[in-house]
Amino acid sequence: MSQRSDLPPTASSSTGRDRLPVRTLVAASIGNAIEWYDWTIYATFSIYFATQIFPDGNPTAALLSTLGTYALAFFFRPLGGFLLGRFADLRGRRTAMLLTILLMSGGSFVIALLPTFDMVGWLAPVLLLLARVAQGMSLGGEVSNASAYLAEIAPPARRGRFSSFFYISTGTAVLLASLLGALLAATLSEDQLGSWGWRLPFLLGGVLGLIGLWMRRNMAETEQFEQNKARAARLRNPFLLTVREHPKAVAQLIGFTLLNTLCYYTFFSALTPYATSSEGADPQEVFLALSIATAVFVALQYPMGMLSDRIGRKPQLLAWSAATAILIIPLSWLIGPGFGNMLVVFGVGLALYTAMTSIAPAIMSELFPTELRGLGIGAWYNLTVALFGGTAPLVIQALSAAGLANLFFGYVAVGAAIAFFVILTLPETKNSVLR
Repeated sequence: MSQRSDLPPTASSSTGRDRLPVRTLVAASIGNAIEWYDWTIYATFSIYFATQIFPDGNPTAALLSTLGTYALAFFFRPLGGFLLGRFADLRGRRTAMLLTILLMSGGSFVIALLPTFDMVGWLAPVLLLLARVAQGMSLGGEVSNASAYLAEIAPPARRGRFSSFFYISTGTAVLLASLLGALLAATLSEDQLGSWGWRLPFLLGGVLGLIGLWMRRNMAETEQFEQNKARAARLRNPFLLTVREHPKAVAQLIGFTLLNTLCYYTFFSALTPYATSSEGADPQEVFLALSIATAVFVALQYPMGMLSDRIGRKPQLLAWSAATAILIIPLSWLIGPGFGNMLVVFGVGLALYTAMTSIAPAIMSELFPTELRGLGIGAWYNLTVALFGGTAPLVIQALSAAGLANLFFGYVAVGAAIAFFVILTLPETKNSVLR
């Protein structure tokens, strides 16, 4: 079955010379973009709606409660990855991807329309928590299912290029959320943002989710799923099966995901408050430097995916982990006042990171057979992210408060060294057919 730009009723991965199925790749990736947009705007606007949803007598306690809800959602990602990953292995990647985007956009609409604490009391925070739990589970399922889908529809010789669309969408979503935050802060007063302006980004996220749902409605199921769904249905205790029959793959996934998630939350989350609150950097300069570096991050995804199809996954991953281990501490010395310094920190860090992100769906999907791919990625990837990524902002702030901020960058360097040695054990999978 040939690979066409619109993909046939069952998406095949057998042909490598035809043009990219851009519409299908965008449809697969738009859910990931919306997931990360919604995830980012919660953190961005939490300071404005904290006292709307929680009691306003103690603003600090309200903000901590709001951020606690944000953190709690991280620990529902592994559950979502397990349940929705298994659902994808049994019912199909397309069906699971429709469910994940519905959960995320539904959560956004709920948050956008939440009644305030003054209106309904403690029902408001309960509804917020339920919406965030749904979004956390959704994100856990989206990462594994979109990754599996992109890898399974890709011809072996072009899997890196197909995979690059995953983080093109992620970077674009983070950039959009940041720019929207800057726009609303510049056009609305503090009172307006606190009373109703914070609802607008969540409302937009819900609408974008409906658009994504519409785009995904006619996506083809992957040929690999169709050929292996009966085998997946016969499996018993599939989670234990990943450990019993694929322990090396589980350890490898945890090893490089450790550095993957530390890089993501270091550069996209933890560094901004650390640079401004602890190192005296100007917030506008930090925002501008991060925005420029994020744009470069997005632009490099496809070229790096293409490069991996030519030179292989393993050399690219080894270069990323080794360079991160060597450079992360010297880069930390530049954090502080000065736009140029912050641009170097974000620019170098995120440019190196593209060596991993551009091929993340490919390398994760290449670890597990089709009947375990959704669950294997979903459970172990999200568990690692919850343990190491979700705690990264907390760790850097706690160490900074104790005057030991440099230890955090040593922590990342150690993670990079671990990832390097784990990557050495990976086979080269360039041009290989998925199991």
